[in-house]
Amino acid sequence: MTATAGALDRSESAVRAPRRVRRQLSNWMLPSITALAIGYLLVPIVVMIIFSFNDYTGKFNFIWRGFTLNGWLHPLDWPGLSDALRISLTVAAISTLAATALGTMIGLALMRYQFAGRGTINGLIFLPMATPEIVMGASLLTLFVASGTQAPLKDVIPKGTLFPLGVQTILIAHIMFNISYVVVTVKARLAGFDRRLEEAAMDLGANEWATFWRVTFPLILPGVVAAGLLAFSLSIDDFVITYFVSGTINTFPIWVYTVQKNALPVQINVIGSIVFLSAVGFVALTTLRSGRAARVK
Repeated sequence: MTATAGALDRSESAVRAPRRVRRQLSNWMLPSITALAIGYLLVPIVVMIIFSFNDYTGKFNFIWRGFTLNGWLHPLDWPGLSDALRISLTVAAISTLAATALGTMIGLALMRYQFAGRGTINGLIFLPMATPEIVMGASLLTLFVASGTQAPLKDVIPKGTLFPLGVQTILIAHIMFNISYVVVTVKARLAGFDRRLEEAAMDLGANEWATFWRVTFPLILPGVVAAGLLAFSLSIDDFVITYFVSGTINTFPIWVYTVQKNALPVQINVIGSIVFLSAVGFVALTTLRSGRAARVK
């Protein structure tokens, strides 16, 4: 009996051991793959930040020569960089505000109300996201150029003056493609919204306007902020569509494309690092503030 019991214990241990190994592997598999994927995505950003401190010689910041703060002390010390960055930041700020306001209202309308054409609009919202950027840019260029040359406009508006290529056409294009991303983000936030909170506020005497600003908007604000950050990043980063509709105007991505043919200054790495670290810092502050507010409640 003793020998039989010992054999059974050994057999059960032999069966349990592979199970423990598989359980441990499954527990570590997903975190390990996630860490590798995030590391893979962060490698170019880490290289960009490191080379923003490079004491390089010549025109191309390719080879590490040593540590220096010259690039950070003179981040705009390159011809045309300050103007291009100013235009990019201005366009990104204005287009973000406009697209976030319009996209939030569209998202609320699509999630809250039933109206004719609601399904069609839901489908059309995804078109700018699904259309290749080069096709979108070429189409917008055709639209802007043709708008001032086709009848009946050609008889009352001088040729090409309705939408002259420049900052205004960049703004129109950026607001257009940013609205889709804002709508999708706001709709995702509204998907789990509890309408009973609004009903409770109205039962307590609040009208629709007060209910929106005191109940609805604070609850969807994290989604609106996330949509705004996404829109700002897409706007300041866009090259393909902007290249088609910018005319003679240089934004930061277009300036980088133009300069890199003859030089690759450290200022490109510095500006990129500043934009990245600013976005990460803003997200971190927003997350900390949301967590602190949740703990207080």
